[in-house]
Amino acid sequence: MFLLRSLMFVPGNREDMLEKAASVPADAIVIDLEDAVPPAEKPRARATAAAAIGALAAAGRAVHVRVNGLRTGLTRDDLAAVVRPGLAAVHLPKVEAAQDLRDLDVLLREQELAREIRPGTIRSVALIETARGVVRCEDICRASDRLVALALGAEDLSRDLGVPRPAAEPGAHDALSFARATLVYTARAYRLLAVDTPYPQVRDQAGLVREATLARALGMNGKYAIHPAQVEPLNRVFSPSREEVDEARRIIAAYEEAAAKGLGAVSVDGRMVDEPIVRAARELVAFAERLAGGDGA
Repeated sequence: MFLLRSLMFVPGNREDMLEKAASVPADAIVIDLEDAVPPAEKPRARATAAAAIGALAAAGRAVHVRVNGLRTGLTRDDLAAVVRPGLAAVHLPKVEAAQDLRDLDVLLREQELAREIRPGTIRSVALIETARGVVRCEDICRASDRLVALALGAEDLSRDLGVPRPAAEPGAHDALSFARATLVYTARAYRLLAVDTPYPQVRDQAGLVREATLARALGMNGKYAIHPAQVEPLNRVFSPSREEVDEARRIIAAYEEAAAKGLGAVSVDGRMVDEPIVRAARELVAFAERLAGGDGA
């Protein structure tokens, strides 16, 4: 299972930023060949991205690339440049139908074979950025064995809906609420991850944490970042806190003690605990132990 608490976009035409990304503790560095790169810069961005993939992977970073969408006619050239050892995943923008991922599969397999990479090694993330993509999420999830996550693109989706891009607020219902919920429920049904849209105000750390906290409460597994300063808060929000882990361990211990006595439920800190709650506690502890064994979060 991929770890995607924080996914930081880095423009593919910025060598200086790609070099600095090697020291950023994001779960994934997403080299961007799409929106962050002006049209005239795209050929150079491909070459720059291709050169950066090996160095970032050698530095221990999980390297992803956001290619240009299939309807641009640029996807094949993007993939020809960046498919190589060290590339973990491709993010496909504006996915609106299952056929989009099938077409990506064909193009990826073509490049994997050309590079002597085992077919299927490189995974995919589907960016849902239109109303059509939202209502077709289930078909999209069934389209490809490469798929590891659905990701929300709020700017394009808001434009498609004809509304300003809303900021998530506690208790608020806005144009993105349905999309977020749809991504979470559909991704979970197909054992995939759900990634939230970037928070655009780089200097507003409180707003970032607020939006990320709400996304986690909805069931999102992580969030895109557009600046290194956003990475640590995202890793923190989308990781279990020490208090959550301690509570989960108390739940497991109390339940196992009760089970040994033939009891099916037990009270922990005034809360009735039964098997579903214990399963959730075990999942949380396993996730925390995985983090502790990796980056120590």
